[in-house]
Amino acid sequence: MNMRVSFPTSGTLAESNAARVGLSSANGRLSLRARGDLSPLNNTLGLVLPNRIGARVSSGAVEVVHLGPDEWTIHCPVDDVAGLVAACANIYAAHPHSLVDISGREVTVVIEGPQAAELLTLGCARDIDTIPVGEARRTNFDGVTVVLRRDAADRFRMDIWNSFAPHLGHLLETGCKELAAEIV
Repeated sequence: MNMRVSFPTSGTLAESNAARVGLSSANGRLSLRARGDLSPLNNTLGLVLPNRIGARVSSGAVEVVHLGPDEWTIHCPVDDVAGLVAACANIYAAHPHSLVDISGREVTVVIEGPQAAELLTLGCARDIDTIPVGEARRTNFDGVTVVLRRDAADRFRMDIWNSFAPHLGHLLETGCKELAAEIV
């Protein structure tokens, strides 16, 4: 029997006076792996790839998160994915790298509000307050690997693999209600 859990593609998952949990609109995502002189990629992408794990940079609608020593995720409008892939393919011979379209793999959940950071502590052992605004971290949330981006003191974006989204979405919804009821 194939049991598939339905998960919304947009909208608000939970909202209370403590926090709001909603889904971000779809965006393009590319996984980039590269080593050596990154200037050809920087020129092609129109930005300087961050060189510190957790750092984020953006240029226009393109945002890049440095996740590992030779690993970045590029977020961009869906319509820009093919152009970025083609542009990077043009420099592959001179600068070998791996660029994979992972747009369909994840959803982004937005967690915001006065108790957004506290809501995240319900499933994340990491000290949320140590993540500076403007940075990102690959971490675990209730045993699931996620990428957590901090946009403001009270606003986060969490990238979650589609297969785990219903579970984590339900957990965040429950936590949002518990915080509002002050029962945690």
